[in-house]
Amino acid sequence: MKSTVRRIAAPLTALVLAAALSSCGGGDDGGSASKKSVTLWMYPVIADQAASDAYWKKVETDFEAANSGFDLKVEAQPWANREEKVAAAFSGKKGPDVLLMIPDQIPQYVKSGSLEPVDDVVAPEKDKFLPAAIPGLTVDGKVYGAPIYHTVTTTMYNKTVLTKAGISKPPETWDEIKAAAPKLKAAGFSTLDYSASPEATLNLNFYPLLWQAGGKVFADDGKSVTFNQAPGLEALTFLKSLWDEGAIPKTALTAGNVVADSPFGKGQVAMAMTSVPADVATVTKTWGAANVELGSPLTGKKQVGFGLPGGLVVNAASENVDGAKKFLSFMTQAAQLDALSKASGFYSPRNDAKSESTDPNSAKFKDALQYAIPGEPNPSARQIMSFLSPEIQAVLTGKKQPQQALDDAAKQANDLLSRQR
Repeated sequence: MKSTVRRIAAPLTALVLAAALSSCGGGDDGGSASKKSVTLWMYPVIADQAASDAYWKKVETDFEAANSGFDLKVEAQPWANREEKVAAAFSGKKGPDVLLMIPDQIPQYVKSGSLEPVDDVVAPEKDKFLPAAIPGLTVDGKVYGAPIYHTVTTTMYNKTVLTKAGISKPPETWDEIKAAAPKLKAAGFSTLDYSASPEATLNLNFYPLLWQAGGKVFADDGKSVTFNQAPGLEALTFLKSLWDEGAIPKTALTAGNVVADSPFGKGQVAMAMTSVPADVATVTKTWGAANVELGSPLTGKKQVGFGLPGGLVVNAASENVDGAKKFLSFMTQAAQLDALSKASGFYSPRNDAKSESTDPNSAKFKDALQYAIPGEPNPSARQIMSFLSPEIQAVLTGKKQPQQALDDAAKQANDLLSRQR
């Protein structure tokens, strides 16, 4: 067993080179020559570094104790440049045996043949997972990810800001947000936190509005997009109206999905629509716990939020697929997932979880799980976000009208999808 979890923080070029040079399953270390190696690329789902190191060190110890013929190597990877490094590793038939992925990443690597189905891993306890956990990691009827955590988002309010604007009931619907905006502006505040930077994922900004309007990103067959239809126009028009009224901070154009040091985090904005438990902890330090209020996901035509399973996938080029699947079976046991939930603040993907969250707002987040959509998986999902994000910016800055922008993004998206059929 390794004495510490490996922490990777090299420049992208070095990361790609390392991926190209390393074989699946890694090499043997000294006394591990007789053991089969299983290498895991893990990302910082546990934000606290000391807690992360402690958790994964225990996973290494416990897995190796239960599987004496295996040597588990946990390599901690950064979120930065994740897509580039994974793509480089898979394209060269290299990389780790196991790594973490979320639903909208998986389809593109299923299409390229880079992932091994793991139905045999999840089948024995499939009924013990939350309703969206397994489907969110399934492509064309086959399961490619073993769920290890479940995220959820909901609406968070700054009670002090609302009180200063004379608003006693936090806005829960689009109509209530529009009604609250003039009062908040008169009191010197913005209404809604929004991250419009092209680097910010649309799953945490525009897509929830699209879903709340009753729309979808993709047609049911996945061969075209539908975000430029009536619900998409309604969602973007709603967003534009708030922007024009000054209800969204102008800094949104360069803002990512980060609360710290944002106008919302500084107490200048009344509400945020896709908050996670870690955001509550962040703003509590600034506002004080008494000023933090959680609600349910917003309601347009529908009440919808965002939340997804994070799953461990198996590299199809691994030299130790059996060992990789043994590790997945180990990690999806209740004991490991309860401990991960406690350390990370995310939810266990199992419906028989016994862990007790230390977050006093846990009940609100748990209730929001029923409204959570795990995105819309498609092999081109990330590329299509890159088409749509700048078009939304163009609308906010007045360079395009909403329908024109949506149609322009849809044309690029449909051209791409037609070439990939």
